[in-house]
Amino acid sequence: MLLLFSLVTALFAQTMTVRCGQLLDVATGRYVSNAIVTVENGWIMNVGSGPTAQVDLSKGTCLPGLIDVHTHLTSDATGGGYRRLGVSVPRQALTGAKNAAVTLRAGFTTVRNVGAKGYSDVALRDAIDAGDVPGPRMLVSGPSLGITGGHCDSNLLAPEYHAVSEGVADGPWAARAKVREVIKYGADVIKVCASGGVLSKGDQPGTPQYTLEELQAIVAEAHKLDKKVAAHAHGAQSIKDAIRAGVDSVEHCSFIDEEGIALAKQHGTYLVFDIYNDDYILQEGAKAGMLPEAIEKEKLVGKVQRENFLKAWKAGTRMAFGTDGGVYPHGDNWRQFPYMVEFGMKPIEAIRAATVEAAELLGFKGKAGAIAAGHLADLIAVDGDPIADVSALKNVRFVMRNGKVYRNDWSK
Repeated sequence: MLLLFSLVTALFAQTMTVRCGQLLDVATGRYVSNAIVTVENGWIMNVGSGPTAQVDLSKGTCLPGLIDVHTHLTSDATGGGYRRLGVSVPRQALTGAKNAAVTLRAGFTTVRNVGAKGYSDVALRDAIDAGDVPGPRMLVSGPSLGITGGHCDSNLLAPEYHAVSEGVADGPWAARAKVREVIKYGADVIKVCASGGVLSKGDQPGTPQYTLEELQAIVAEAHKLDKKVAAHAHGAQSIKDAIRAGVDSVEHCSFIDEEGIALAKQHGTYLVFDIYNDDYILQEGAKAGMLPEAIEKEKLVGKVQRENFLKAWKAGTRMAFGTDGGVYPHGDNWRQFPYMVEFGMKPIEAIRAATVEAAELLGFKGKAGAIAAGHLADLIAVDGDPIADVSALKNVRFVMRNGKVYRNDWSK
């Protein structure tokens, strides 16, 4: 009976062993050759050595599953400007299922989705968790909070339509109520629009929108309910207000100044610079339906944002990898890595931003972002050496999430 019990236990333990030709230890930046990773029930049990393995990745370089902390999976890059008015919430959810699969195959096993209509991202997260559709692990915000007429309001229609986005809330108490509402309907994180933006109509990226008092109310309510806050903020004043209010991360950060950089260091606030998609907006934005004014705004933002990324990195701020996926085509998330290297980081530092640093921001410290015992079995393998050339991260050939293999080009 004991032998039978042991055999049954092993059968249902779902143990798998994976051999990596080279395994990147993101903490040290060094490779371990011919490592054997033992996975059981979705977790990494051991990283060691051995003669054989069930999955042979000896041709590849293994890394932890990558993390993108700023995505919009339920949006497509081709749906800019007025085109978005013709897309229903159910259609966005189905679009999200397509984009989730593409993003996972690109090696991103965890994402934070910051802004979606009709809680379509909540539905997508739940479908992925239930195993109905393939996709990355998702933390989602539902509708973004914003002021009337601001970046996160619906500003494309004429007044007689009385269009108002579901995340709009003006004043501290209305904003607190909106935090409670989005959490009620499934949000894992609160997304708030502290300043104007690029792709919206009728506002400017550097203009403050939510006041410090409103931001403080939002953060206090979210933290009380054990949720983190991500603040969209391009403008220098809005960045400083968001940090003083206690947000967990500032997104975009385009016009951050020296005081803002110092505040981010002082408070330990994560900065999330989406420095790739400037190229996509300027090259493809018109064809994607983006507003002419949005493209003009991007011309004022992109170069400054990249210069400030370098300043903030040199100053020692904490940074996590976030791309604004959905502004550009999903699956191209890797394209930001070379820009992060060009503007100050070493390849291993850019990889850490998308692994251990992103994991800590999302509350997964010690559970994701590394290939180590006790971590989630999120593992990818690429063809090439990303430490020598970070662009090798485009060559994803193997993807495992929670111990399940979703891609293995080497098995063909």
